[in-house]
Amino acid sequence: MTTTQHPPGSAPAAAPANTRGRVITASMVGTTIEFFDFYAYATAASLVFPALFFPTQTPTNQLLSSFAVFGVAFVARPLGSLIFGHFGDRVGRKATLVASLLVMGIATFLIGVLPTASTPGFAVLAPSILVLLRFCQGVGLGGEWSGAALLATENAPPGKRALYGTFPQLGAPLGFILSNVLFVVLSLQLTDEQFLAWGWRVPFLLSAVMVVLGLWVRLRLMESPAFQRVLDEERVAAVPIKRVAATAWKPLILATLAMVATYVLFYLMTAFLMVVGTTAADEESARSAAEAAGQAFDPAAFVPGLGYARPQFLTMLIIGVVFFGIFTLVSGPLADRLGRRRLLLAVTAGIAVFGLLIEPLMHAGTVGVMAALILGFTLMGLTFGPMAAFLPEMFHADVRYTGSAVSYNLASVIGAAPAPYAMIALWQLDGGSLWLVGGYLVLAAVVTVIALLIAPETREVDYLA
Repeated sequence: MTTTQHPPGSAPAAAPANTRGRVITASMVGTTIEFFDFYAYATAASLVFPALFFPTQTPTNQLLSSFAVFGVAFVARPLGSLIFGHFGDRVGRKATLVASLLVMGIATFLIGVLPTASTPGFAVLAPSILVLLRFCQGVGLGGEWSGAALLATENAPPGKRALYGTFPQLGAPLGFILSNVLFVVLSLQLTDEQFLAWGWRVPFLLSAVMVVLGLWVRLRLMESPAFQRVLDEERVAAVPIKRVAATAWKPLILATLAMVATYVLFYLMTAFLMVVGTTAADEESARSAAEAAGQAFDPAAFVPGLGYARPQFLTMLIIGVVFFGIFTLVSGPLADRLGRRRLLLAVTAGIAVFGLLIEPLMHAGTVGVMAALILGFTLMGLTFGPMAAFLPEMFHADVRYTGSAVSYNLASVIGAAPAPYAMIALWQLDGGSLWLVGGYLVLAAVVTVIALLIAPETREVDYLA
């Protein structure tokens, strides 16, 4: 759609509106695709990438190297937020959303055809290219979330911004379920040798089909009323990030810190617990697994996990993520009724309590593990759902894409990038106990509570301003 600027003082024509179904579908489908791609990497980083791309290292260093590459995307995300935020606040939400989807989708597809380090001539090149593609994934996701959140909330009816904001947030649990169901099916249908040889590539290659679907939906969108008004009133910022730094630096800091606990909890539940759950529970099992894989076993470096088979623990995670999706939806009406700040303060306090419970629950048998997964993912839905309304509401429409994108992705650098690496290190330091990991989550919750206590309530802000 071509947007039109009007001379000052003239009445702008009403912008054609996106239908409710189109808004919900475009915001949810795009983020589902983006998170499907992202989870495909996160799962592979836990299960197969350590051996495929870092074969000459010890098992412990393989895992740490894999998660270090995993963290590269979080370093790239602020750059993506600056790039896509700039164009989202200057050109419009629609074109920027299409571009972010393409960047993420192409990078993910190329991971699916990347030779491994065991391929002649690729011992160093394969992990290097993996780092580059992971960086591109981060750039794409850095621009995706904010655009999808704005698409939903800037087209929402009065009093329902948080509800509409939950639809792009649903992309996270839906993408997780789709990606990991596929990994479970592949794990059950293929032998370990087949899965390592080619099965892990299938989710990355299938993302191409999903990208085409997402592009078709997004290309049919019209520009949001809030950005159309920015154009009509000639309020477009020449350099949006400069205007954010000059006029909205305090909301930028508070919005960033408000997301920290959400990110730490998210990657504890999805990436870290996958490692703990599928690591051998005793030294004998670990030795047998290493011998079967043709690797040396170092008993001094062994850290006991829970010993679940990979398909079994993935299935348990998928059940937990169902609660993530349900309570993401539940959080919208609650945030519209109670206010964003009040709800988030209560949920973040619950996250701190969960940090103290994770060790006893995860070592209380299958019932305890399942209870931990359900409780953690329930809290995840309740904290993640309102963020699509809360963060954008802290910024005016002329810098809303940049402000919300930068804060969301700076929080990923603080909360998400170090989380899997730090949690593995704390888990190993504590000899397989999760008390230090739980303390890490409590610390993140304290940071977020302080930010929320300082931040204003945003439920009643004028979203067209």
